[in-house]
Amino acid sequence: MISAAEILNSNILIVDDQLSNVLLLEQMLESAGYSQITSTTNPSEVYELYQKNRYDLVLLDLQMPIMDGFQVIEKLKGIETESYLPILVITAQPNHKLRALTMGAKDFVSKPFDLIEVQNRIRNMLEVRLLYKKLEYYNQSLEETVAQRTTELCASEERFRRLTELSSDWYWEQDANGQFTMVYGPVHEMLGIRINDVLGNLEEQGIIWDEAERLILETNLAARKPFLDFVYSRNKPDGTRQYLMVSGEPVFDPSGRFIGYRGIGKDVTDTMAPDKITRQSN
Repeated sequence: MISAAEILNSNILIVDDQLSNVLLLEQMLESAGYSQITSTTNPSEVYELYQKNRYDLVLLDLQMPIMDGFQVIEKLKGIETESYLPILVITAQPNHKLRALTMGAKDFVSKPFDLIEVQNRIRNMLEVRLLYKKLEYYNQSLEETVAQRTTELCASEERFRRLTELSSDWYWEQDANGQFTMVYGPVHEMLGIRINDVLGNLEEQGIIWDEAERLILETNLAARKPFLDFVYSRNKPDGTRQYLMVSGEPVFDPSGRFIGYRGIGKDVTDTMAPDKITRQSN
């Protein structure tokens, strides 16, 4: 909501080549409690004044010499290219109203004007203008917040990747069907695993897993249990044996539905002898 104090503190510009009209409008606004009032009888000054002050409302006469109100509107549109143009036109020519509104003015009053009508239209326009400004500020603030959070998330993800690189050889994620949906690190080079591969299909690549070990791993996965430092082995196509250590945890959505696994893995072939491997079932 816009308070009465905010409306009365709005920044208003009066543009009319007739000083008597300017004085009348100034008196009317001051008696209503408005305190931020600027006026000019020279329409050539309006562009610079508006660019400097960005008024909440411009009371604009259309019939002026040298530069009429339509020309003033056109110049102000160059400042407010994508924003609200807060112009209330004042005219004695009925056919000028539609043209002014089409060009971007938001409302009009007719000469000779009724002071009560002018006051009501001014108040209504200012309320809309201030609401629009609050919306612009909110949107800008929201964009800045989103940009900041995105930067923070990117930094957090980078720290996470770096930590994963330091503590393991790769990070992995699987969907509920066991397909790899994300991997960080040299998992393809070390295991031959690609995105969308399924563990059970790797024999087609010439890889033979230790069935007993893999059964334990698959049992944990099927039970959706977490597992820590589980070591299992496989025979590679070149006949050598490879030992891997993996840790993983099940992932659930906010409703509690299982959506997959995520974890880390490490090649421990060079650091662990076969007789020191402990098969872990939990």
